Amino acid sequence: MLHSALQLSRRGYANARRWLEKVFYDRARGIDTADAVTLDSLGLAAEHRQDYHATPWPMLERALSQLEVRDHDVLIDFGCGNGRVVVAAAMRPFRRVIGVELSPELAESARANVESARPNLRCQDVSIVVTDAMRYEIPDDVTIAYFFDPFHAEIFAKVVENLVASLKRRPRRLTIVYGDPEEEKVLLAAGARLVNSFGGMRPTRRWASENSVHVFELGG
Repeated sequence: MLHSALQLSRRGYANARRWLEKVFYDRARGIDTADAVTLDSLGLAAEHRQDYHATPWPMLERALSQLEVRDHDVLIDFGCGNGRVVVAAAMRPFRRVIGVELSPELAESARANVESARPNLRCQDVSIVVTDAMRYEIPDDVTIAYFFDPFHAEIFAKVVENLVASLKRRPRRLTIVYGDPEEEKVLLAAGARLVNSFGGMRPTRRWASENSVHVFELGG
């Protein structure tokens, strides 16, 4: 009974949050990123892939505000979906912002949101790449990688392997911002250092994890 009540509470909270974010956050930026999208509806459902849920705006803004963004920094968002993180990052002085997305439909939505927000973007070099993240070669100028639980298991492990390969090609410090950090053990095993965490105030451990962000550093 308690479990069912918590599930209903979570769904109600998520629906209310998405509505509020659509009205008070997205509309103010001229974009539309709030709706959740299932991979099944896109014909892309597979083991270890996660449905698209945008990072809650308060969590996202807190995460980005804690980064010291310099004019040479490049951010990449894995599983960018409708482009919320890409747009929010491009409102800061990054040199370049990249979104990686498996779904062509979501990628087109992300591009449309970027164009709608473009007059307010400080970073104008924004690209959305349609590809499988496992096969994507990380550009060697990336300094910040962003994840909001887009995939698990061997997919996440392969992307981390690709990040490490990029650091070997061009040694540097890479900051990893990881919301709902289900696979953080993979990062720690790769040598990443946990440097910050916040959020996570919910009634259950899983719900708290979904609303927490861990920040890691790798290389450097």
